[in-house]
Amino acid sequence: MTRPMLLSDCMRRDIKVLAPDLEMLQAMELLLSHDISGAPVVGENGDLVGVLSLKDCLRAAVQASYYGDWAGPVSRFMTRDVDSLDADTELLAAAETFLASGYRRFPVLRAGRLVGQVSRSDLLRALCDLRAGSTDNPPEPQEPW
Repeated sequence: MTRPMLLSDCMRRDIKVLAPDLEMLQAMELLLSHDISGAPVVGENGDLVGVLSLKDCLRAAVQASYYGDWAGPVSRFMTRDVDSLDADTELLAAAETFLASGYRRFPVLRAGRLVGQVSRSDLLRALCDLRAGSTDNPPEPQEPW
């Protein structure tokens, strides 16, 4: 009997992380230059302390436009109450979590420490790969796509 696929099998391990004391302008530049919509914020001990999204950055930019102050650390604007998934979560359970939430990605933790991140597309790709590897593949389409 094979074990079910887990998030640890499909999550991204090589992710950009931010420090809480990083200046917002630097964080915005990092997100924009790497074309990512957000990044986990990790404390000195490796614990997840928040997430900084482009929405958080936009909020900071609007405030800066009103008050003329672009200074401030990531910790001032990040989302602190972060939902996460455990690395040992089965793919279907993770899919149900995605469907019940509006999030496009989740930080993935093991024993309370950040070990990766999973997006909707990572999960969908893994589920499709599972299907492609099954013995009852769907028939070839009759019409060109």
